[in-house]
Amino acid sequence: MKIALAQINPTVGDLEGNSEKILDFHRQAKLAGADLVVFSEMVLTGYPPLDLLDRPVFVDRCESALFDLAGKLEGVPTLLGTVLPNPVSEGRAVRNVAVLLAAGKVQFIQAKSRLPTYDVFDEDRYFEPAAESRPTEVSGKRVGVTICEDIWEGPQAGRFKNQAGKNHRSRYRLDPVQILTTQGIDLLVNLSASPFHAGKGKEREELLGSIARRHGVPVLFVNQVGGNDSLLFDGRSMAMGKDGKLIARAEAFREDLVVADLDSGKGDMRPSAPVGSAEVLWALVLGLSDYLKKCGFSRVVLGLSGGVDSALVAYLAAEAAGADRVLALAMPAPYSSPHSRTDAEKLAATLGIGFEVMPIDRILQTYRETLEPGLGDITKTLVEENLQARIRGAVVMAHANRSGALPLATGNKSELAVGYCTLYGDMAGGLAPIGDLYKTQVYELANYINRHDQVIPRRIIERPPSAELRPDQTDQDTLPPYDVLDPVLDMIISQARDRGSIIEAGHPAEVVERIVRMVELSEFKRRQAAPVLRVSRRAFGAGRRIPIARSLRKGRDKKAP
Repeated sequence: MKIALAQINPTVGDLEGNSEKILDFHRQAKLAGADLVVFSEMVLTGYPPLDLLDRPVFVDRCESALFDLAGKLEGVPTLLGTVLPNPVSEGRAVRNVAVLLAAGKVQFIQAKSRLPTYDVFDEDRYFEPAAESRPTEVSGKRVGVTICEDIWEGPQAGRFKNQAGKNHRSRYRLDPVQILTTQGIDLLVNLSASPFHAGKGKEREELLGSIARRHGVPVLFVNQVGGNDSLLFDGRSMAMGKDGKLIARAEAFREDLVVADLDSGKGDMRPSAPVGSAEVLWALVLGLSDYLKKCGFSRVVLGLSGGVDSALVAYLAAEAAGADRVLALAMPAPYSSPHSRTDAEKLAATLGIGFEVMPIDRILQTYRETLEPGLGDITKTLVEENLQARIRGAVVMAHANRSGALPLATGNKSELAVGYCTLYGDMAGGLAPIGDLYKTQVYELANYINRHDQVIPRRIIERPPSAELRPDQTDQDTLPPYDVLDPVLDMIISQARDRGSIIEAGHPAEVVERIVRMVELSEFKRRQAAPVLRVSRRAFGAGRRIPIARSLRKGRDKKAP
């Protein structure tokens, strides 16, 4: 039996466009001699559609689009993901389903059993879980059909331990894989929209291999690819033989179609996906590119300060949009060093992007004079520092308004975490491409980009980081060194560790207390930040929900905007 794994990049809500892609890949699978073609979870709707699912007209359109598609798919049976109304009156109104289309009709429907409600997932908000799991038959083979989370967190996974080492029970009472294999199946298929984070590809491969070996059946996994808002999907669809060995693999971060021959145990094998900095770089470029296309932008504008953060964002923008569609603005102020402008201009020339210099000295002086009657002399105060950032943000936004370009915020995760950023200033923008990268990761990516040629001028990478908002300023005047700060931040954000356990891990108590305090005081800023591209296990945004109005227990420090 030959099965085609069709890995496409759907757009949320674009039922017509997604249908056209499905038809195109179906034709390719037919030419490849496939007996079955499998698409990803909710491929017809795009994932995640979120509160579009609360609109009855949208769900009705999804159902109509499915039946229309069924009549156009000729020759090869097709498994694909979509949403359908719940056929019973009790429970949620919608189901997340895998549908088998053949002979112009819907032949089989399997709803998703496990509805994740953690991190970036909120499926229990919308969907009714499956009432049962049962196999279907295709070309004489009994096929078990699962959807994404259905194969995760089985009792054997051992992933339910808190930081104290205590076991937590699974979130789910039922194991669809166990139920299906007990009924007798010849292969297991999983339709997924599995979001990317660094290292996720290896985790999936180990999981799928383990399931294949344990149950003695081939396992086929088809994943969505592309970016939808903050979420990135890396594809990497694959097929495992019943011995748990890889027999087919699709591209990472690109649309692809591969065929797995289960009888011979062979299939199309694309090159191994990148790892480390390369993997993150590919993900960010894809995420920014799709954000532009799917939101209707063709151009990008950003402030280019001569620092490493904006340098990395400029590189990503040139890769994602094309250098001729990127405008970088240098906006020197009284405290800007001459080499900042020189380095920014050199980088822009290397990347081939547009570059304009717009000094903000006169605008800042006007603010000083206007505010002096009420605030006194604001020179070299926090007020003046924030005003410089806000003036620059306003200039970037003015260019965005005039040209219709997407304005990019250039802040990183370390700055967002501790509030070392200015509301309506450097935080202004429609997207923050590196908002899920700690400062140390920004340097790692910058050095990776320079691995062959000096794309980013060395001085940008080597000089002490500075916002240049007051004389001789460096980030370390306000923050611990980033190689000290970032590991503590990761323990707070990604691991949800408390002060005591972080100190026990060897970090100085006074440093930990200081960092925790800064993180707690900055929640209101993060709530107003631009969306970030998620590349870690825990990014700021939908996956991290902390109250703004809450007791901070120690002291009554004021929040600084």
